[in-house]
Amino acid sequence: MIKQAIIPLAGLGTRLLPLTSVIPKELFPINGRPALEYILDECINAGVKEIIFIISKRKNIIKKYFYNDYFFKNIIKKKIMDKNLKQEYEKIKKFKKMIKFVYQDSPNGTGDALLKCRKLIKSNFFLLLLPDDLILKINCSKSMIKLHNKYKSSIIATMKVKRKDVSRWGIFKLSKFFKKNYLIEDVIEKPKVKLAPSRYAIIGRYILPKKIFNELKKKNLGKGGEVHITDAIKTLIKKKNRFIAHTFLGKYLDCGTMKGYINSNKVI
Repeated sequence: MIKQAIIPLAGLGTRLLPLTSVIPKELFPINGRPALEYILDECINAGVKEIIFIISKRKNIIKKYFYNDYFFKNIIKKKIMDKNLKQEYEKIKKFKKMIKFVYQDSPNGTGDALLKCRKLIKSNFFLLLLPDDLILKINCSKSMIKLHNKYKSSIIATMKVKRKDVSRWGIFKLSKFFKKNYLIEDVIEKPKVKLAPSRYAIIGRYILPKKIFNELKKKNLGKGGEVHITDAIKTLIKKKNRFIAHTFLGKYLDCGTMKGYINSNKVI
């Protein structure tokens, strides 16, 4: 069973500057709630019991958001907290019990961030969620965990993108597996349109094996001076580890750009 999830939050948020020079993008409100809480709801409803946040020192405000008990208790003491605020506080307290924090103070990529968690992962597989990607209506993590339980494989969420946009994404080379799921033969990071092996892109939901940490430790810095999880995934595929691409059914929203963030507010 998948009971642990990792959410990397240490990124600089450069695509949403200058706002992210003050507030982490994960705390930007969407319909009155931080974007991060939608990800937490997805985890909890999928049966996850422990969530590991990877933050940097400049993002300690995320930790403060979940640990600001003095503020709420002071309001309760003054009897100025209404019913809705009490409910929100109870929800934050519930989240706090599930969350652990690790630090990545040098922005060396998602692969490097994952390595900070290797001593905390207890089982053979874990869930990884990237906070820029919201998937609503149908719980993507839950459907991926169900697929993993059936096939004991690593799973990566995917969706079909426009051919002209493939160079923005990591793109899969696939072979048919069953229904809307495919065996992953290779992953190509941001290929040129003519060289893209498909139109199926990586979306920020992964079920990964614990053995990926051993591969990440061996990887040198890649594009942009970062350690990429796609490089480690490619190596595991070559070593005959099975990875399945899951075409999810939920509504996808990109919160990582200003245009995407504004659209997410409109949709939600």
